[in-house]
Amino acid sequence: MLIKNLKVKNFRNYEEQEFVFSEGMNILFGKNAQGKTNCAEAVFYLCTGTSQRIRHDKQLIRNGESQACLFAEGESRYGKVTLSATIGEKKRDFFVNGGKVTRTADILGNMNSVFFSPGELRLIQDGPDERRRFLNLSVSQLSKNYYISLLRYNKILEQRNNLLKERDSSLILDTLPVWDEQLAKYAGVVTRGRLNYLFKLAPLVEETHAFLTDGAERLVLSPDKRYEGAEEEISSQIRSELTRRYETDMRLGFTTVGPHRDDIDFSINGIDAKAYASQGQTRTAALAVKLAEVEIFKEYAGEYPVLILDDVMSELDLPRRKKLLKKIEGIQTILTCTHAERVLYGTEAKKIRIDKGRVIS
Repeated sequence: MLIKNLKVKNFRNYEEQEFVFSEGMNILFGKNAQGKTNCAEAVFYLCTGTSQRIRHDKQLIRNGESQACLFAEGESRYGKVTLSATIGEKKRDFFVNGGKVTRTADILGNMNSVFFSPGELRLIQDGPDERRRFLNLSVSQLSKNYYISLLRYNKILEQRNNLLKERDSSLILDTLPVWDEQLAKYAGVVTRGRLNYLFKLAPLVEETHAFLTDGAERLVLSPDKRYEGAEEEISSQIRSELTRRYETDMRLGFTTVGPHRDDIDFSINGIDAKAYASQGQTRTAALAVKLAEVEIFKEYAGEYPVLILDDVMSELDLPRRKKLLKKIEGIQTILTCTHAERVLYGTEAKKIRIDKGRVIS
């Protein structure tokens, strides 16, 4: 998959600007706080309908403006793709190949993208929410069924939690089985989807991490809970767990069982990485996960996604910089940095200098 060009208007610090990308390495360089990451973010937003940096779309609009506009032309193995978005303070409109898209599920999968920045250390250092967010975004780009099931699961979960806050215990006990049946159904789809993804991702993560560290360390990734069987069997297991936890859920006022409570375990040389990994180990581990994610997209979609690397080189030593460049050969990459010459090491690249929200020829 390729992004050929990008046009932004009133997006972040950009008034109006156009970017043209090559098929290989693209370097966005310049001083700090000039707009390099904003350009990379715009690409990822058009590919996924979301941003890795903010929770509310209105934060993407240039200060003093009422809306932002994005447009990109891309290409996949199925042909040309155009993506555009108009972002207002209260709503957004999204278009794929000129047609308005009303569901986020229909944005996903047209152009896949993987984003890595120093902030991705949260994947290992922070709580389970960050790891579930990673899984949800990755698997959703590959499966609309997963994304839709996740939305329905979350909606039913909210209703079940509201019920658990009722004071009438007899009402709760009479109604819970109804919600449990639906919740377990979608929980089976979400859990099986995550497990399928993790079982493919884990060996690639281990292999990529070994490559980056010259085999000095072994990174193992695994789900923190084990479920066996197809979706229906997992649904049955979760339904039984929900029933067993009635008393606990009623006492706490929320649902304590289900994929919204799941996590991923990381170990480096047999030691819990979440608790004991150094900053350097965490950074390399998170990068290995993202590079393995790229390979998963290639396997599922039949072509590489657009890879975005935001300020990654400044966080790596020289040997790992060179390893990274070798690993991503042949993949369209958008890489941000302050000095292009210091990160290329002979790699051919299109250089785009950015200064105060403008492309400098």
